[in-house]
Amino acid sequence: MAAGWSRHRRVAAFAVLVAIGLTTTQTAVALPPPPPNPSDSAISAAQAQAKAKADQVGQITSQLSAAQAALQRLQDDVELKQENANKAMVDLQAAQDAAAAAQRGADAAKVAAAAAGKAIDDLRGQVDQFAAGSFEQGAVLGSVAAYLTATSPKDLLERQQLLNDISGSELNILDRMQQARTEKANADSLARAALSTAQAKQAAAAAAKHAADVAIAVAETAAQNEAAQTAQLQANQDALAQQLASAQANVADLRAARQQYLNWLAQKQAADAAAAAAARGRVGGGGVITIIGSGSVADVLRRAMSAIGIMYAWGGGDASGPTRGIHDGGVADSFGDFNKIGFDCSGLMVYAFAGAGVSLPHFSGYQYEAGQHVPLSAIQPGDMLFYSSNGSVSGIHHVTLYIGHGQMIEAYASGFPVRVTQVRYDGGIMPFATRML
Repeated sequence: MAAGWSRHRRVAAFAVLVAIGLTTTQTAVALPPPPPNPSDSAISAAQAQAKAKADQVGQITSQLSAAQAALQRLQDDVELKQENANKAMVDLQAAQDAAAAAQRGADAAKVAAAAAGKAIDDLRGQVDQFAAGSFEQGAVLGSVAAYLTATSPKDLLERQQLLNDISGSELNILDRMQQARTEKANADSLARAALSTAQAKQAAAAAAKHAADVAIAVAETAAQNEAAQTAQLQANQDALAQQLASAQANVADLRAARQQYLNWLAQKQAADAAAAAAARGRVGGGGVITIIGSGSVADVLRRAMSAIGIMYAWGGGDASGPTRGIHDGGVADSFGDFNKIGFDCSGLMVYAFAGAGVSLPHFSGYQYEAGQHVPLSAIQPGDMLFYSSNGSVSGIHHVTLYIGHGQMIEAYASGFPVRVTQVRYDGGIMPFATRML
């Protein structure tokens, strides 16, 4: 709208004002067609969709967290199973070593048994030889038999002497042979028991190793399945997050469209009010906009009122009219002022007073010092009013133009058009106005 406000149009507007006797307040401002105005139901539906997506994201995030925890537990279980398999492998190796040692013991026992058997055979030969010798001598082997078969005391004494003679040698052959048999039997028994125990342990260790391997396979399968489910949940979460971002962007777009429409509506209402005021002509009092005064003051007021309805643009406005705003890195940028053609508060003053040949700097603090200071009780149309955040010149942040009847015209802030409003005496207004004419 402001971009089409050319110098040629302003001259034409001024001509109309002169024709009606300097009593009108402003000219009608041509507006572009209204932008789309999203319905409340459309905005509500978009908000509900965004909320639903946010809820879904929250739910799947919770599920993903639980799945990740379960996956970690399964991975821990796999590691435990692997450690158990390592233990089983160590135990199996130990059992195999023990079985090998037992087998070597059994083999040694066989060798010892074979040696003992040979010793028994040798002893048996000696016994047979002794028995044969005793037979040839007419003696009976064994102490009990010798005594029982004696035929006379003399025979008994002779047999006793014989037994005494052989008791230190051949007779103990029987004891040694019996001892050899016992040792052979014991060696065989111990070897068989050790081998049996070692083989049992080896079998148990092999079974444990097999069970551990099976457990690892089962645990790894469970972990792989959980990992696949977790990956799917992650993919679903990513997709829902994109959908949520899209839904939120849709809500933002609808709200922005609504705000654009409201901005347009505000401009239209201001333009309609200006047109109505122009049709009514001069009406004093009652808050109706009028031009009071003549000459240079009227020129300043007329110029300022010609800007009514033009949107605020921070940094905008010069002696020739509205200009493109500039970046402020903050609020103005959020309203897109750098893409608008318009005025800021001090820019409007530069433009208004240029109509009377007065050059003002584009800074409200300097404008305050540019003319004569008058108390608020003595202000007249054409005086500039200033607002400060701390009551001093250093805090001045806004300037307006007093037009009479307790009213002022101002480029208020981003998002607002140039407008006429009541003087705000409780908003940090400076106690003195500045009079240029």
